[in-house]
Amino acid sequence: MDKGKQSNLNLPNALTMLRLLLIPVFIWLMAADRMMSALVVFVFASLTDILDGWIARKWNLVTDFGKLFDPLADKLMVLSVMAMHAIKGIAPLAAILILFVKEALMLVGGLLLLKKQIVVYSQALGKMAQFVTVIALVLCFFHEDFNRLGHPIHLWALWTGVGLALASFVYYANVNGRLIFSSDAKTRQGG
Repeated sequence: MDKGKQSNLNLPNALTMLRLLLIPVFIWLMAADRMMSALVVFVFASLTDILDGWIARKWNLVTDFGKLFDPLADKLMVLSVMAMHAIKGIAPLAAILILFVKEALMLVGGLLLLKKQIVVYSQALGKMAQFVTVIALVLCFFHEDFNRLGHPIHLWALWTGVGLALASFVYYANVNGRLIFSSDAKTRQGG
């Protein structure tokens, strides 16, 4: 192991792996119509995301594994929640398709940059999009209450999250797109 390189065996990475393992649990609970249990799993997974980032920064446990798999675990969880809400008719299928295509393009771009030894970091706009989307997905669990009031707040929040995610993608593509096709692998840009 290089002296300057962190071990991947640490608490933040364990929390990231736990989040990945919670995805099928969440899907099973939603499929079984155990909505409040599924909500608890989703909120717990979201809290582990906050916790692992804080621990990694506070105790200098940031690793390339964490930089790659932490956002991947977050995106997979969010897409799973959106997909289950779409399957149950709670969230519009168009929203999940837009986010799925955006995330697939981000993943391909991130892997191409990783081949050039470039790790792309999350930026404020992407974090805000993720936060708003997570809040919207939590609100979706209470869709019947909002529909009864005649104000689909959960859908307004969801489409706001989709809009922010698309703005984040445009920023990412603008900042990092040229690096994918560049021959200079030493350039490092955040996205």
